[in-house]
Amino acid sequence: QVQLVESGGGLVQAGGSLRLSCAASRIIFSIHTMGWYRQAPGKQRELVAAITSGGSTNYADSVKGRFTISRDNAKNTVYLQMTSLKPEDTAVYYCDARWSRADYWGQGTQVTVSS
Repeated sequence: QVQLVESGGGLVQAGGSLRLSCAASRIIFSIHTMGWYRQAPGKQRELVAAITSGGSTNYADSVKGRFTISRDNAKNTVYLQMTSLKPEDTAVYYCDARWSRADYWGQGTQVTVSS
């Protein structure tokens, strides 16, 4: 069974930084497009950042210049480095792995940014 396990969430003050990690198992990690999504209370889940198997990245406008997605295929892990955090970044952050028709999700990790 495919597993995506997020870690690194927590409580941070505005302006601070966090690095999220997502470790994948039981998939051929290197061929999957990996993404980070988030869902705030009362809001729809939204794409934060994604990275393809070839290393191309895209970001939500709201996080451009502040967040960086990266991947380490040797460790089957994708990262989200978050800097200059804002209270509006508060959400549950989910890891996603996609290839062809397959789409796998992690359980999520809470990020709370205090003002």
